[in-house]
Amino acid sequence: MTSLLIIVVLVLISIAVWQLVKIFDLTQAGAQSDDSQVANDADNNVNGYLMFAFLGFIYIFTIYGLYKWGHLVLGTPASEHGAEVDMLMNISMVLIFFVQTFTQALLHYFSFKYRGRKGLKALFFADNNKLELLWTGIPVVVLFGLILYGLYAWNTIMFVPEDEEVMVVELYAKQFGWEARYSGKDNTLGKSNVRYIQGINTLGIDATDPNAQDDIVVNELHLPKGKKVLFKIRSQDVLHSAYMPHFRAQMNCVPGMVTQFAFTPIITTAEMRQDPAIVEKVNTINQIRAKKSEVLKAKGEEALEPYTFDYLLLCNKICGASHYNMQMKIVVESADEFKNWLKDKPTFGEALKAQNTTETEVKEIPAKDSVVVAKDSAVVNDKK
Repeated sequence: MTSLLIIVVLVLISIAVWQLVKIFDLTQAGAQSDDSQVANDADNNVNGYLMFAFLGFIYIFTIYGLYKWGHLVLGTPASEHGAEVDMLMNISMVLIFFVQTFTQALLHYFSFKYRGRKGLKALFFADNNKLELLWTGIPVVVLFGLILYGLYAWNTIMFVPEDEEVMVVELYAKQFGWEARYSGKDNTLGKSNVRYIQGINTLGIDATDPNAQDDIVVNELHLPKGKKVLFKIRSQDVLHSAYMPHFRAQMNCVPGMVTQFAFTPIITTAEMRQDPAIVEKVNTINQIRAKKSEVLKAKGEEALEPYTFDYLLLCNKICGASHYNMQMKIVVESADEFKNWLKDKPTFGEALKAQNTTETEVKEIPAKDSVVVAKDSAVVNDKK
């Protein structure tokens, strides 16, 4: 209803403005006017000053944006390679900021200085090899260096030597949630196929594969601090993207293929919660939630719970209606805490055996009942 009223008001305001413009045109009926479509000196002066005004708007809005939203950037990286990714990002942003500031200033200044004026003739250069070499050579050199640095950083992050000891974990994406599978004691994931998805086997693990028997499937991802983790990433349905912002990690989840990404967590969840930037963000969020809770209480609804920081695995592709809610909690802890958490989790083989046992017991119950019924009916017949 509110949206309808807003639309009606906007329509009425538009009609009112249109009528005022018509009235203004009528009042100027006797005045001299220049209806020529050719710009004169006055028009060019106005456009020149407007270019300067727009330049000022760009710079003011940029400074305001840095002041207003600068604190929202991610803080301390929680992975070993995160600092290098941040450095690459910072270099790129500084270059973009410098080039944007310099080129926009020249563009708007020249638009004002060389605006059209009566009697002024433009000087035209068919070509200028020195200028072309300058404005082509500088970007080429800068971009070449930036691309080389980016490739070096990417290869350093993505290259995992075969002899390096890593923990293999699978991330499985589906609308709209995540599951994770640890590779067990053999550190080898069992084979899988979506055709095998049935019952508790939500990841389509091949039950006949010996390597799959010690795999562990969980809905909350725990990682040991200081241990390199190699993620094998799959998707059940559509294109997703495994995004772990605090670890500076992201990789597409493509149906029908396995992608991978590796990193080493270096800050536990408990340690990150003590980070000054995170503490400030949490306090800000809880202040907002407190104000929202007062409104909810006034309506007789339940108040919001205080927010606590956690690492999250998110989907960074618009994969459907509940894309915004596709996330999984990540807990980084010490090696001992991780082992204690993992040892209580049943393996895929144990879970499958428990399911088969339960199904067998369920099938046997009707058979026993039928025997009892048969005996009862025989007793009744004998009495007759």
